[in-house]
Amino acid sequence: QFKTINKGKKTNIIDSMLRMLEQYSSNLEDLISERTEELEVEKQKTEKLLSQMLPPSVAEALKTGGTVEPEYFDQVTIYFSDIVGFTSISALSEPIEVVDLLNDLYSLFDAVLGNHDVYKVETIGDAYMVASGLPKRNGNKHAAEIANMSLDILSSVGTFKMRHMPDIPLRIRIGLHTG
Repeated sequence: QFKTINKGKKTNIIDSMLRMLEQYSSNLEDLISERTEELEVEKQKTEKLLSQMLPPSVAEALKTGGTVEPEYFDQVTIYFSDIVGFTSISALSEPIEVVDLLNDLYSLFDAVLGNHDVYKVETIGDAYMVASGLPKRNGNKHAAEIANMSLDILSSVGTFKMRHMPDIPLRIRIGLHTG
């Protein structure tokens, strides 16, 4: 059997076993390296998703296995918006067109947020929610930050064009709550 493995050459059984073990070890090292790299990529994706979904302090506490204590924020302003006629727009659109619309619109909104002291809380369907004054307290600036952000979003929506319905203007409904 060793002669057939070694293509007819006469070799020592020990040498053959050592050669096979070296080859197996090398293959195993390559496999472990590949899997470690895949694991690192997945870990980075998970951390990115976690940081997008949660405030940085909460995400960090969860990553390190710590507990997250609830906090009370007494000065916060919240922004809510939705798309006027979203149900009708959706009915006249293909599913991928609706996904593209929301992705384009919320990417535009997200770009506006970078210029203000605000935190994106949630997007569900066509609803978009932002807060100021949490998770980082900013004194009495929360209402002004949300109001200015709202005006910037409203302005950006004025020039926004839906890819699949470029002639139909998009309108949004905005609500604020402060306290």
